[in-house]
Amino acid sequence: MTTTAQLVAFCGVVGLGAMSPGPDFAVVVRRSALRGRAEGMAAATGVATGVFLWAVAAAAGVAALVATVPVVLTTIRYAGAAYLAYLGIKALRAAIRAPAAGPAARPGSAGGAFRDGLLCNALNPKAAVFFLALLPQFLPARPGAVDTMALSLLAVGVTLVWFCTVANLVAVFRRVFARSRVRRTLDGLSGAALLGLGARLALVRQ
Repeated sequence: MTTTAQLVAFCGVVGLGAMSPGPDFAVVVRRSALRGRAEGMAAATGVATGVFLWAVAAAAGVAALVATVPVVLTTIRYAGAAYLAYLGIKALRAAIRAPAAGPAARPGSAGGAFRDGLLCNALNPKAAVFFLALLPQFLPARPGAVDTMALSLLAVGVTLVWFCTVANLVAVFRRVFARSRVRRTLDGLSGAALLGLGARLALVRQ
């Protein structure tokens, strides 16, 4: 059985991983800034769902398959890079088109935000490697379903708390981001960041 001290340590490591800048952070910030708190939190929920899937996959041995079979890892890596590139190009096009000012100018959907968060995390093979390296250190030699589910849910909880906090903090300044010039700048910067992250994911071997 995993001890309380181990659970606290596990939460700390997962929290540090969530706080590191990356595509998940970029997607949540962009959705929160341009579309509001609800979509930012939906994107955060999508990211947390991806974390849950990778944590369960790591415990079940699926992540080990992904990490050790080159063709599987490469396929996921390129799919993730392509999706980040798609999001980046979409953001850059929005910046070029000069949107009208005001929060209602560009309606979105919570479902779309959730999808972006989920796919950004689920198509990132670094998440598989992260949980593959992390989980065995906190699970007993013969882990039961309770141990596996407890750690998976803790990973989800920590991720959700962090990204929902980010979403709410960024959404406070949504009126500023609603200004046309600020919105275009944010679209341009986030688009360039997402394209860069996509290129890095495609070109850098795990």
